[in-house]
Amino acid sequence: MMRIDAHQHFWQLAARAGSWPPPSLAAIHRDFAPADLAPLLAAHGIAGTVLVQSLPTAADTDYLLALAAKTSFIRAVVGWTDLLAPDAPANIAHLASQPKLKGLRPMLQDIDDDAWIANPALAPALAAMVEHGLRLDALVLPRHLPALLHCARAYPQLAIVIDHAAKPPIADAGFGTWREDMALLAALPNVHCKLSGLVTEARPGWNVDDLRPYAAHVLDVFGSRRVIWGSDWPVVDLAGGYAAWLAASEALLAHQGQEDRNDIFGRNACRFYGFE
Repeated sequence: MMRIDAHQHFWQLAARAGSWPPPSLAAIHRDFAPADLAPLLAAHGIAGTVLVQSLPTAADTDYLLALAAKTSFIRAVVGWTDLLAPDAPANIAHLASQPKLKGLRPMLQDIDDDAWIANPALAPALAAMVEHGLRLDALVLPRHLPALLHCARAYPQLAIVIDHAAKPPIADAGFGTWREDMALLAALPNVHCKLSGLVTEARPGWNVDDLRPYAAHVLDVFGSRRVIWGSDWPVVDLAGGYAAWLAASEALLAHQGQEDRNDIFGRNACRFYGFE
């Protein structure tokens, strides 16, 4: 089985001009580069990764693409462009011409308007993404899910993946509207979900049982063919680290058959992002 980490980041603090992460998050307040991740991938049998943007700038996307061009384990890049810009369709066409650029991610959780992704003014950009075969990574919180549902219904040919299972309120052991809204999204065949980022939503000292109801719901409504595993490294270092999250994921998926685990830990990422 080829395992893929479908959600990881690299960054240089000097290029972030005071953007997240702040110095108070000491574990991740430093530069992270391919040489930092490579030993973890080797130790855990991860064959490749999807490198995801963490800064809403064209310069950051160019930086990620340059890293991908010289790093064999990076199989795909999810970048950023201003989807509301008048020249967004042209920018999307240019980005789509880059071999490893497979998707775009507007940072919805940081946008004041919770319904931003349902803005009709996004139509030219979203249509261009469909035209060029790009995927939409949805960095959302539970409050964004109704608008994302509107978008997903309006663009059934747009492949969408919900990052970090929409960050449910695990620390509070609650669900709110998350459970129902995720089920509505899962009813649409163009929507997928990443099993990632759960531990940073849990309380300090989390255990697998804290995560289990949320992972179980994701698996129940999306099924094993539309759930994609990712580490969210290096952010995962805030809540136990790579090895702890991978071990928890193994436990959460232990009841799945081997073929289903192969899908979740690798094949689904390959299919969704379009690489081998």
